[in-house]
Amino acid sequence: MEKDKTAWEVVTLARHPKRPTSTTLIQTIFPDFIELHGDQTFGDDSAFITGIASIHGLPITIIAQEKGKTTEEKIKRNFGMPHPEGYRKALRLAKQAEKFSRPVLFIIDTTGAYPGIGAEERGQATMIAKSIQAYFQLKTPSISVILSEGGSGGALAIGIADRVWMFENATYSILSPEGFASILYKDSSLAKEAAQNMKLTSKDLFQFGMIDKIIREPELGLHTSHKEIFSCFGDDLYTEFKKLLEIPISQLLEERYEKYRKFGHFSG
Repeated sequence: MEKDKTAWEVVTLARHPKRPTSTTLIQTIFPDFIELHGDQTFGDDSAFITGIASIHGLPITIIAQEKGKTTEEKIKRNFGMPHPEGYRKALRLAKQAEKFSRPVLFIIDTTGAYPGIGAEERGQATMIAKSIQAYFQLKTPSISVILSEGGSGGALAIGIADRVWMFENATYSILSPEGFASILYKDSSLAKEAAQNMKLTSKDLFQFGMIDKIIREPELGLHTSHKEIFSCFGDDLYTEFKKLLEIPISQLLEERYEKYRKFGHFSG
């Protein structure tokens, strides 16, 4: 029987240098993917890959965060940390999907939105807030999947969807364990303890009802064998989108809203 991994072991696997990124997932499942660029306002943020594709003949829109694999790619992709123009590009593609009644797949993989001065000057926090608001009201089915790291508002900005799935060794949290430890414990070396207390694993979040499904991985991690896992994920994605497309839009929006209103436990 497989032993449960500690939170820090999951963090380590989510950050594994050989772990597949969004590009690999897209190439594996969507060979007809066509990338679309730009936010029609400022520029094209390479931390986001956006475009259209099909799965088993069903047209969909893909909005994915990309960290890059090589050093050169990571620099180009800003290590997967989006700027405001990235979120505007994502929202532009989502609204296009709404116009043509295409389901939207969000792929989360970021340590967080870029915190630089330029990003703040161009309205980083405002754009994240507008994204969250817009995706609650998006009149087309949506599924968001956390592939590896889902950090802070940078992840939450594309985390509003009808279904939220998470790969087994991914993480989803308000910030990194190191940042958490620095703020609460005043000691970043306590990151392992912080990770345990943050409840950032797929198992934790599923138990809390914050995600709808865990996508199982090989025991040693997704980097050891991903093709079959991604293929099965694609089949499940198609099946779920077909189900969501049968739901009237008004009902879909109401259920999406209620889904997030139920988060959290309170006692009087």
